[in-house]
Amino acid sequence: MPSTSSIFDEAVDLVKKRLDELDEERKRLERALAELGGKVTSRSGRRPGRPRGSGPKGSAPKRRRRRKGTHGDQAVKLVEKSPGISASEIAKSMKTKPNYLYRVLGDLEKEKRVTKKGRQYYPAE
Repeated sequence: MPSTSSIFDEAVDLVKKRLDELDEERKRLERALAELGGKVTSRSGRRPGRPRGSGPKGSAPKRRRRRKGTHGDQAVKLVEKSPGISASEIAKSMKTKPNYLYRVLGDLEKEKRVTKKGRQYYPAE
């Protein structure tokens, strides 16, 4: 009489084999549907372990909430501490990339928190 563990192992192997067959069949059917011009609606957008409805389909994309002025406040403090500082110097101090900081500094100029003269930034008057 076969042992319980060998029967269990056989069952596991059979289930794994069947799942592989079904996965291959699903892939074939998705390719056929795509060739017919249909939209594949399988697991696109979802990853294993993620709850249903959390993918891009079915709901509006979630937007990250913007923290008001975290980098902007830091940049203003640096400009106040050393007037005439350049954007690249501010970026080095803040350990961020200058191209991101140019956007932040542009917003600060619009808000009239800093002024720019040439390549140097000064506190707003």
